[in-house]
Amino acid sequence: MKSRDDPARPEHALTRTALRASGRADILLFLLVMTVASTSGLQAWRTLINNFAVETAHLGADQIGLVQSIREVPGFLSMLVVYALLVFCELRAAALSIVVLGVGIALTGLFPNLWGLSLTTLIWSAGFHAFEPLNQSLTLQHFNTLEAPVVLSRIRSLGALGNIVVGVAIYFLADAMGYTEIFAVAGVCVILAGLWGLSRKDCTPAGPPQKKKMYLRRKYWLYYMLTFLEGSRRQIFMVFAVFLLVKKFDFTVQSITVLFVVNNVINYFLNPMIGRAINRFGERQLLSIEYAGMILVFLTYAYTESPLVAGCMYVLDFLLFNFNVGVRTYYQKIAAPEDIASGMAMGFTINHIAAVLMPVLGGLLWMFDYRIPFFIGIGLGVLSLALTQCIRTPARAAG
Repeated sequence: MKSRDDPARPEHALTRTALRASGRADILLFLLVMTVASTSGLQAWRTLINNFAVETAHLGADQIGLVQSIREVPGFLSMLVVYALLVFCELRAAALSIVVLGVGIALTGLFPNLWGLSLTTLIWSAGFHAFEPLNQSLTLQHFNTLEAPVVLSRIRSLGALGNIVVGVAIYFLADAMGYTEIFAVAGVCVILAGLWGLSRKDCTPAGPPQKKKMYLRRKYWLYYMLTFLEGSRRQIFMVFAVFLLVKKFDFTVQSITVLFVVNNVINYFLNPMIGRAINRFGERQLLSIEYAGMILVFLTYAYTESPLVAGCMYVLDFLLFNFNVGVRTYYQKIAAPEDIASGMAMGFTINHIAAVLMPVLGGLLWMFDYRIPFFIGIGLGVLSLALTQCIRTPARAAG
């Protein structure tokens, strides 16, 4: 049995002293700040957008679905991030992406109509979707297969803390400021974080140089499939679950904000446990729990008439969504080291094939029966749960 001070333990390897000794303290700080900026900016947009769209822009479900689909279009361009690395290092490209994200959010409140929202959404989404594959790639390159789940979970935990701050701020600002001002304040804060990131020195990982081209490889088929299905599930969660709360159960901005704060308080404490659970039990077990829970959540969304039950399901949905870090750590364990950057970019692009189609399709189907998008979610959960049983990693091939 390993002692608590065993350097092979990922928790020990990630102490401040150990990180400084290995030269990785700077990259961890960079990843933490950039991720908190990204998640906090997105949280502000998500908290406000449904009420802003309904109350100020006067959009219907089909129009909101269109905006949400436009939001995912830049996800198709994630594959081009690999080619951007011919010009920029990954760290600079990631920081620049955060600046673009902030600009789009800051401008959102100035255009309360369908096409204005579409344009500003396209801008911030381009920054967000360029940053995410770079963020994941940098993490998986700098930290080994034992450390990566802990790092990814710790980063998500601090991201949740940032979201709590955003939620509390919006709750108290909602009565004192308009949508335009709140969007502007949130966007400027994200821009400042991106500018700080641009001032940091580059941190080159010790592993092999990354391949700067895109390709699909048969041996990664399961990673591609789980990523594709995750994209569909994410849209039902992000678009239609919140819209259900606002449209059917009349949740106010303050109510949605309180719900988001509760979610992030739970996830602040839960996420570090997820990283350790992946190391202990493996990706297959954690993802199986996520997808089984997803089926229950979507079934409840479809039939509940209680705003309290719907709100509780949203909290559970948010909680389970954090388990999808297992898809990334699974890829890290099966991928060649030089495939990490291209694999993250390709996976992010595949994720958004469904993500672009689902909001528009779901918005149209909602007009016939609001339950239909959630029935689709149940089907996605069943398929994901079945595919998860195929997961095998080198360390757990027999398990």
